[in-house]
Amino acid sequence: MSRRFTVTSLPPAGPAGTPDREFHRHSAADLRQLSGEDAKGDGNPKESSPFINSTDTEKGKEYDGKNMALFEEEMDTSPMVSSLLSGLANYTNLPQGSREHEEAENNEGGKKKPVQAPRMGTFMGVYLPCLQNIFGVILFLRLTWVVGIAGIMESFCMVFICCSCTMLTAISMSAIATNGVVPAGGSYYMISRSLGPEFGGAVGLCFYLGTTFAGAMYILGTIEILLAYLFPAMAIFKAEDASGEAAAMLNNMRVYGTCVLTCMATVVFVGVKYVNKFALVFLGCVILSILAIYAGVIKSAFDPPNFPICLLGNRTLSRHGFDVCAKLAWEGNETVTTRLWGLFCSSRFLNATCDEYFTRNNVTEIQGIPGAASGLIKENLWSSYLTKGVIVERRGMPSVGLADGTPVDMDHPYVFSDMTSYFTLLVGIYFPSVTGIMAGSNRSGDLRDAQKSIPTGTILAIATTSAVYISSVVLFGACIEGVVLRDKFGEAVNGNLVVGTLAWPSPWVIVIGSFFSTCGAGLQSLTGAPRLLQAISRDGIVPFLQVFGHGKANGEPTWALLLTACICEIGILIASLDEVAPILSMFFLMCYMFVNLACAVQTLLRTPNWRPRFRYYHWTLSFLGMSLCLALMFICSWYYALVAMLIAGLIYKYIEYRGAEKEWGDGIRGLSLSAARYALLRLEEGPPHTKNWRPQLLVLVRVDQDQNVVHPQLLSLTSQLKAGKGLTIVGSVLEGTFLDNHPQAQRAEESIRRLMEAEKVKGFCQVVISSNLRDGVSHLIQSGGLGGLQHNTVLVGWPRNWRQKEDHQTWRNFIELVRETTAGHLALLVTKNVSMFPGNPERFSEGSIDVWWIVHDGGMLMLLPFLLRHHKVWRKCKMRIFTVAQMDDNSIQMKKDLTTFLYHLRITAEVEVVEMHESDISAYTYEKTLVMEQRSQILKQMHLTKNEREREIQSITDESRGSIRRKNPANTRLRLNVPEETAGDSEEKPEEEVQLIHDQSAPSCPSSSPSPGEEPEGEGDADPEKVHLTWTKDKSAAEKNKGPSPVSSEGIKDFFSMKPEWENLNQSNVRRMHTAVRLNEVIVKKSRDAKLVLLNMPGPPRNRNGDENYMEFLEVLTEHLDRVMLVRGGGREVITIYS
Repeated sequence: MSRRFTVTSLPPAGPAGTPDREFHRHSAADLRQLSGEDAKGDGNPKESSPFINSTDTEKGKEYDGKNMALFEEEMDTSPMVSSLLSGLANYTNLPQGSREHEEAENNEGGKKKPVQAPRMGTFMGVYLPCLQNIFGVILFLRLTWVVGIAGIMESFCMVFICCSCTMLTAISMSAIATNGVVPAGGSYYMISRSLGPEFGGAVGLCFYLGTTFAGAMYILGTIEILLAYLFPAMAIFKAEDASGEAAAMLNNMRVYGTCVLTCMATVVFVGVKYVNKFALVFLGCVILSILAIYAGVIKSAFDPPNFPICLLGNRTLSRHGFDVCAKLAWEGNETVTTRLWGLFCSSRFLNATCDEYFTRNNVTEIQGIPGAASGLIKENLWSSYLTKGVIVERRGMPSVGLADGTPVDMDHPYVFSDMTSYFTLLVGIYFPSVTGIMAGSNRSGDLRDAQKSIPTGTILAIATTSAVYISSVVLFGACIEGVVLRDKFGEAVNGNLVVGTLAWPSPWVIVIGSFFSTCGAGLQSLTGAPRLLQAISRDGIVPFLQVFGHGKANGEPTWALLLTACICEIGILIASLDEVAPILSMFFLMCYMFVNLACAVQTLLRTPNWRPRFRYYHWTLSFLGMSLCLALMFICSWYYALVAMLIAGLIYKYIEYRGAEKEWGDGIRGLSLSAARYALLRLEEGPPHTKNWRPQLLVLVRVDQDQNVVHPQLLSLTSQLKAGKGLTIVGSVLEGTFLDNHPQAQRAEESIRRLMEAEKVKGFCQVVISSNLRDGVSHLIQSGGLGGLQHNTVLVGWPRNWRQKEDHQTWRNFIELVRETTAGHLALLVTKNVSMFPGNPERFSEGSIDVWWIVHDGGMLMLLPFLLRHHKVWRKCKMRIFTVAQMDDNSIQMKKDLTTFLYHLRITAEVEVVEMHESDISAYTYEKTLVMEQRSQILKQMHLTKNEREREIQSITDESRGSIRRKNPANTRLRLNVPEETAGDSEEKPEEEVQLIHDQSAPSCPSSSPSPGEEPEGEGDADPEKVHLTWTKDKSAAEKNKGPSPVSSEGIKDFFSMKPEWENLNQSNVRRMHTAVRLNEVIVKKSRDAKLVLLNMPGPPRNRNGDENYMEFLEVLTEHLDRVMLVRGGGREVITIYS
């Protein structure tokens, strides 16, 4: 199909503010939001963006053309597919870590060079770096000693376990590393994004400490090679005798170690590019040294090197003090003593007094390196553990021993064991030699295809190093004499490095190679550890570490380097490589354990985003690796393992408490969801047993126009009642539509959550938007919770000014709430005067919680005070229980039974039985009932027309006037009040309101006053002997226009000078009012000073015509009380006497 296009030139861009410029500005902002620059939470904008690497050109693109006009709205917030694919195609995974800083230094002050895409493959990018990090100081300085002490068999098992641990970890790490891009941070990034910020921060800091102590270990190895094998004369501290050599050596290690640490830290500070340039040299030294060992093994099979070992009996002698391995020597025809004689005897003469063991045993000389064909492997097959200070002896060599308990002179030239050895100690010392497997994942940014190179290179490197270690164990045991293997510092072979004696062409190849390799490893540790700390600090999960995220202008972590050097100095001051190695083994093992855990969790959860390209993994392998790591931690050193876990636990709790506000889509959150799903399904199996019942609260709160909670004391009471246990849902209802009021609902949720956090209420928040409050509350009651985890109790505040509401919908909503909770078998708690309830900081030093148990409600009234008294606010309040006895009840027996019942319930409380005898209904009760019914009749007229309403009110007034005239001609007076309202008030009250309140005191009860914490309800409440008629402004104006009111001033006087007629009242209402008045009198008399009064809440009337009377009953029942909680049970037992 042919198309015709017209090409026109575009005008130049207009000034800021033109539509064209506006569109560009919005487009750039939208794309910037897409690319994650404004993303909050994780500090790494790339994670939440589909664009791995977006450029400014892409950000400035605008969507043009009419082909996609249908999706114009979506284009404002979502990228086009073409832009997404372009961003992925142009992705250049820049080198990370040290190479970034090197490039920054090279480009400083000048124009930046265009960055070329990295071209490193599997061999150069992963395999060789892993080899360099895995091979280290332990291979050259301690592996021969480990083989000599543990024997070939146990050493083989040790190496196999450690290498299996790292291989399983590498499989798990490969799965995680190939499940997306791994930025700088390596193992920390993998763990934190898989297990969450708490685990990531804890394990990341432990890995940082491990890397830092590894630097200390490498520096100590460097100093040991320098002072023991290269330049022994450089020692500053000299030992006066043999027993002081160890202490002198430790002091030399501390001094020289501090100097070397300072030099290395300076090199790293000046520029990491120098470290990177020499990395290949250090790697060459390692490989050359290993090749020299294998060459020496091959040569020893047919031409063993000459390293004679001098033995006295079966004891190995140190070559430092003598040259000839003999007691006597021939000079001409004369027999003379040797220097060895002088070391064991009092003089050089033949008649000198000599050491007893020296006298009884002969001196023999054997080859230290018999070679691979000597059959020595059988002798070195089994272990030979030593205690500290024991002489290294050759097994199978005849000797004349001394009596047991004979002390050994430490000044004699024997080879002594410097420490007590056992299998678990050797595991801790050896394990650092298999660490370093994370080198490939740390360099993921330098690789051409990281998802292919990391698994291949890492697993091949571990396989290579494992083969080298296992073969070295066998070859060392087959080629080197056992006493030489157990000689840690090579004293029997003229102070040579033991592994160097086996090397070809010269021992110096190993000595020099190991020296440079340990130097390089130390520099690498001091380079990597600060960057790991910087990555943790920049994530912001540990607030007090954020200062270490800053550095030089090029990003070099200066402060992190300083902290790393200080921690490394701690390891230097320990001064013993054998003491430092188990410490870093703990931290590395913990890191590897959580890498395996991360892979196992992700695999078992089967999250949709878990799609690693590396397929050869399984959760059983990860679980086995995790178990192996945990076992090795306790095998190496159980107390170090506990300390490391304690440190990690403290960091975890600190991050959880202060810093972890990240959402990284981690596996722990997925695990929580799975566990919650499982638990919810289990809860569906049936209702909880009475022993497990606890109030699961739905707290209904009201928010004002600013979306702030009106009565925060409700949440304080919730916290005191729950103490953080069970389910709490704080709900609120906003009137309107969801589309219009969604922002207000979000603000209300944030406000409620802040208040919940301030009041330490652990629970959930739910704000519902509904067309009216009535339906919204009903929706909350019906839909709150999930599955078996649903609320069983509703907590709500009493509607304070329910009489004054224009539409009178407040009390109707409240009564419907009572009916719905009853129908749903939910318990209901209604707090009256909630503003007077104590906050969490308050404390009651004395007082009581009074329970008025009128009817049985399943035990709610017993349980609530018990729960409240667990909180600090109510802890010192005693509990009192009152129950009511009728005429036919035995009050004494009731008290005994109730005391026994409380004893079986394990609840301590004072018991009192209140007797309420039958009495005549008082005049006050009749008057309250009359006022109530008159008010009810007037409220019914709210739906009548204006004229009908006036006639109805007039008829009520006339009827009252006539009845009062007949009963009492001169007792009360009537007041008609027509308030003048402003125009603003008339707008706020669209419906006309008429209130009639008649409140006359009776001799048996004091006058009614507003309850504490509530606002006065009108002028009529100030004088109990007044009838108060309130008219709206419209009604008042109509009356003025109409003329004189039918209710004249003379009629008003007559009305108030008479007594009401009681015979026409509804007797059911009279009885209910009588009960409310009598109960209130008794409760006020007994519990006026109580800190809290709990009593049964009467049920609403079945006939809805009496709803307004129900509110009056409750008002009368609870007046003159400070803090009241009306309790209505849910229809089931919530407390039991059985265990």
